[in-house]
Amino acid sequence: MTPLSRRAFATTATAAMASLLVGCGGQEQEAGQGASAHSRRARGRQGADDGPSSSPSANSARALGRSAPVRLQIPAIDVDTPVIRLGLAADGTVQVPPVTAHDRAGWYRHSPTPGQVGPSVILGHVTVGAYGDGVFRHLARLHRGDRIVARRDDGSSAEFTVSAVRTVAKADFPADDVYGDVARPELRLITCGGPRAGDEYRDNVIVFAGLTATTP
Repeated sequence: MTPLSRRAFATTATAAMASLLVGCGGQEQEAGQGASAHSRRARGRQGADDGPSSSPSANSARALGRSAPVRLQIPAIDVDTPVIRLGLAADGTVQVPPVTAHDRAGWYRHSPTPGQVGPSVILGHVTVGAYGDGVFRHLARLHRGDRIVARRDDGSSAEFTVSAVRTVAKADFPADDVYGDVARPELRLITCGGPRAGDEYRDNVIVFAGLTATTP
């Protein structure tokens, strides 16, 4: 990440953590109303081991330059989705993908692009109201070693391998693990999960993955 992008990412990370996917039930919340920005206590975990940056493979790939993702593919759960760009709304909340019949994942544009050094953040809905399942409906089913491919605007692709899948209470969102600086290209996929309380889900599902291959 460049110094400018790192500053932008850092200044918006707390707001992102609080409102990024609190809107999974179809409602956005003000920044600060969701999870605690500093708590790292996980209510529970699914899938892989606890270390978000632990590598499931000895293989690593060279970092790529900045190029926005345009498509995301997760073969293990049959996801093949266009990726839209998300930023901050006028009121300071983080945008979430629109609730539509043709649900899409969204890349948080203040994070690195997939393949750049740092944690690239992509989010999606678990459900989309009357339309049914969201694009990340089965995200919690991923396991250590599963592949994720991000196709980029410049024609290149970044392939990631899942290292951990965690389900955490929104009140205990691990902001440092998700948004903190890392020394290699990594990916975070986030959606809602767990039991519902009214129109909202109580938990977040977070997938951690590291870059293992690239194509020009």
